Amino acid sequence: MVENDEYAAFLRRAIRAYSRRVAAGDIEAVGDMTALADEIDTAIQDAISHLRGHGYSWADIALRLHITRQAAQQRWGSPTSGEPDSAA
Repeated sequence: MVENDEYAAFLRRAIRAYSRRVAAGDIEAVGDMTALADEIDTAIQDAISHLRGHGYSWADIALRLHITRQAAQQRWGSPTSGEPDSAA
């Protein structure tokens, strides 16, 4: 197991620092911030897809996200994956 907790904490600090720098008047960087948010969304989608590929269920994933299985599947399930709607 890698030290993901520490890495995530580092990334949260970096993102908050970036926000403060932009808020201090760097309006040009707002576009870069939204592009970063898009990359984070894509990374989450990739991570969840790979977790599913490793055998984790929608219920397993939803539990960690404090949402329902259905909500997780609706948000990150691929309409082209061929998975039935009731996949657990």
